[in-house]
Amino acid sequence: MNVANRIKEFRLEKGISQGKMAEDLQITRQTINAIENHKYNPSLELALKLIKYFGVGIDELFKLEEE
Repeated sequence: MNVANRIKEFRLEKGISQGKMAEDLQITRQTINAIENHKYNPSLELALKLIKYFGVGIDELFKLEEE
């Protein structure tokens, strides 16, 4: 199973750059890029920060996909 996310979609809707988002969340821009490109799944702590950052529910931001 894969974890899909809509982080890039929400970030672009709000007009936020990867750099600004990384600064706000105190992580690297490379981490944002890896998460958006489905190369890295965020830790539970970071996932919760992302949900709070965008003000959405977990099921709006993340989805478990069956292969």
